[in-house]
Amino acid sequence: MLLRPEQLAAHLDKPLAPLYLLHGDEPLLVIEAGDAIRAAARKQGFEEREVIVVGTGFKWDDLFLAAGNMSLFGGSKLVDLRIPSGKPGREGSEALQRYIGTLGPGIVTLITLPELDKQARKSAWVTTLMDAGIGIECNAPPLARLPQWIAERMAREKQSAPRAALEFIALHVEGNLLAAYQEIQKLGLIYPPGEISLKQIEAAVMNVARYDVFDLLDAVKSRDTIRAARTLEGLKGEDAPKLLVLWALAAEARARGAHALLLRAAKIDRMIKGLGNGDIWDEFLQLALRLTQGESSRSSGRFSTR
Repeated sequence: MLLRPEQLAAHLDKPLAPLYLLHGDEPLLVIEAGDAIRAAARKQGFEEREVIVVGTGFKWDDLFLAAGNMSLFGGSKLVDLRIPSGKPGREGSEALQRYIGTLGPGIVTLITLPELDKQARKSAWVTTLMDAGIGIECNAPPLARLPQWIAERMAREKQSAPRAALEFIALHVEGNLLAAYQEIQKLGLIYPPGEISLKQIEAAVMNVARYDVFDLLDAVKSRDTIRAARTLEGLKGEDAPKLLVLWALAAEARARGAHALLLRAAKIDRMIKGLGNGDIWDEFLQLALRLTQGESSRSSGRFSTR
């Protein structure tokens, strides 16, 4: 059975299939579909997940062992198999076809691949997997449909825009769905729910062109203190939306489960809303320092890029 990414949410409200095969040329859609399946598995009682990555020297017996070793706590299990090359080889092809015969209750298997070419689609192992479970092709929509895709994503933020504005975003991101997704997130942070004009979207998209908040997010993720500080300095100079900067820093703090850093982010949020005093950009810098250097950095410390 084949599903389009937009059909997946409705499907996941039902009991899960024994196997899902994700493939496509658009990483954002592949990631979102995989996350949705993993979340549905947790919700439906698949308490354990085992991630298996196929690389050089991989032993296919490990896949069978993963499926055979049920949760120590007696629950169901999700086997998360990832084949980055998309080519399991002769041994892997045969193993995957044999694996289908072992599928049973209590196990859901998620297989993630890159885009499959025509030859791969016709291969015995792919057709066997497709017949046994759900195939989801996660390719980017054609450029002509991208404005509609952007409109659908904006609707999730309870926002809308005229056709000319949607086409402006599509042209700006040059077909890159991840870039479009980031622009939509930005709009959701800057503007309230409702329709956003072309002029407002032009201002938001062209703002922070030199120092982007996603550069800041990359810097704190990689613990690059100098880059983070310089990016903050640039964002300050261009009067970037403070809520957007806070989102980037808080997102990384949340990803690390850093309670103390989230409390600091909440303090900055109150300052932005006029409920606290202090230098907001200095607070941003101190939060970035803690993210790049570790939570032990002193709150009174300073950092200079000069």
